[in-house]
Amino acid sequence: MRRAAVKALRTSYQCTFRGLRVSRRGSPLPLLQSSKAASSSSPTAHYNPRLGTATARYLSSTGARDSSRTHHSNARPEPLRSSMYVRGAFVTLLSGLVAYGAWYNSGDSNTESPIASTTSAATTATGAVPTRSVLVIGADELHTGTFVGDGPISKTTSDNERVVEMLSPEQATRKLCQYEQSVYVNRGQGVVRYDVAQLPSNDPIEDDHAEKIVEVPNKAAQSSDPSDWMFWGVFDGHSGWTTSAKLRQALISFVARELNETYKSSPDLIPSAAAVESAIKTGFTRLDDEIVHQSVQRVLKSNNRLVAAEHLAPALSGSCALLSFYDSKSKLLRVACTGDSRAVLGRRSESGKWTATALSTDQTGSNPDEAARLRKLHPGEEHVVRHGRVLGGLEPTRAFGDASYKWSRELSEKLREKFFGRSVSPLLKTPPYVTAEPVVTTTKIEPEKGDFVVMATDGLWEMLTNEEVVGLVGKWIESQAGSSSKSSGYFSFLQKGSKTALPVESSESEKNSGNKTPIRQRQWGATGTDPMERFVVQDKNVATHLVRNALGGKNQEQVSALLTLPSPFSRRYRDDLTVQVIFFGYDGPKTGEIVVNKEATAAALAAAAADGNKTGPVKPKL
Repeated sequence: MRRAAVKALRTSYQCTFRGLRVSRRGSPLPLLQSSKAASSSSPTAHYNPRLGTATARYLSSTGARDSSRTHHSNARPEPLRSSMYVRGAFVTLLSGLVAYGAWYNSGDSNTESPIASTTSAATTATGAVPTRSVLVIGADELHTGTFVGDGPISKTTSDNERVVEMLSPEQATRKLCQYEQSVYVNRGQGVVRYDVAQLPSNDPIEDDHAEKIVEVPNKAAQSSDPSDWMFWGVFDGHSGWTTSAKLRQALISFVARELNETYKSSPDLIPSAAAVESAIKTGFTRLDDEIVHQSVQRVLKSNNRLVAAEHLAPALSGSCALLSFYDSKSKLLRVACTGDSRAVLGRRSESGKWTATALSTDQTGSNPDEAARLRKLHPGEEHVVRHGRVLGGLEPTRAFGDASYKWSRELSEKLREKFFGRSVSPLLKTPPYVTAEPVVTTTKIEPEKGDFVVMATDGLWEMLTNEEVVGLVGKWIESQAGSSSKSSGYFSFLQKGSKTALPVESSESEKNSGNKTPIRQRQWGATGTDPMERFVVQDKNVATHLVRNALGGKNQEQVSALLTLPSPFSRRYRDDLTVQVIFFGYDGPKTGEIVVNKEATAAALAAAAADGNKTGPVKPKL
């Protein structure tokens, strides 16, 4: 802490220490340990989500593609809401998608209530003044220290540094768990559970996510038992939350419609691998066309600023998308990636350890393949990729929205003059420079081996490597296998492993995969430390477990400091985080139901789920 700041707070501070630092040039700076002090919190405004009601939309068995297009063009769409309004009905089921069924969507909630907060510091029995932990937020670095005295802590120093009270470990845990969700999938179709966690850094959060399950009825599946299609998606927004909210609302349904048509038109309802990949890509690009181009036609036709605000917002902001599609009949998992979110497979090897395999590649200007693709599409444009960014501005080379990289200069200026818009890059010559078309990979899942997949926005991969993530999930599984919790039955067939290291094998191929390496650990000075000194297992939700360890794990002071930081200061040290973990297997009851795992779900969401949301499968309407 600088001397002037210490002098300004001499009456209230004791023993302040230097902490996290951020460099405008991006050089790594260390996190120095400080002494631990009693901590408490100041009230923090957050929200208390609840579940919405289900609505139904039908897919026609004939003309599905055209009718769905008309519906999206003419009907008034559901208003977009940020993921800050958490959807409680995160388990939704589509029955009889292939030509027969109904689509069930969850409703959104707009209820907000502050998180409960209490001050732990109090005057002692002898009348001594309490000492509390504080965080001092400067322009380029953070400091931790102590504050002596009663009353609220919130002030600005003479050096224009902001002082806030640190969250206690208990309050930090409540914040980490505020949006966690966990589901048991008792369908006997190769998936036993999935967990989700989110942690905002932007306000509102720019990330979003979606999960849906499709039941393919007997007639379509050509077997005595129905099969399932399962979808999981994470959406990393930028320059606003509206594009990611649109993806949460529409991407799975766009892709499912294309798959519906592809399966119906194929012999014996078994399309080729190329046809399935093409259907997924078409679903992505058609939704982006609606966001970027069809919206413009509606705006120009209406000539209304309110209509422009509604339709142009998802076009002007942007979002990456990572979508997984699992067919329980073929046991094939397709992962479609647009942008720099990432999916990683964890699989048990013969040694008993886990192996980490990336199922997607980060698509940024720093990826040599993506840079070469852009230079081939835009020959002679020296700065099509500049400093690892498209035209020197946008890091992901594939994204939804980001219309200023897709519209012509004339259209951008027309919309900006008549309504509103973003400034056009002086380097823009031959748009579009950015595409929403994903790269699709196909992987044969082995549920009998206990495979799992981690999907996350880049906020997680800035903090942890693929191997660390898989090893942390493996360590969490070991703790569950030896516990008395309900989830222990789902992981009982997995043997307990080493208690001294992460149970993951090192892979040279992962080091040369082209994916970004963690930058936050270098920024915090955490590299080179023993993993078992860094990491901890204490959460019931495995996605929350990953987020906690990404923030510091056993270093509770660092975890509390990073969670105490308010927006927008927090963006200097961490991004929005959205994590999904899907467990494959055949253990557990086979009741056909989808059940909320209450011990690993935020209390508000679990209570709302028990308040009237169905967890059983919806029967197909034939």
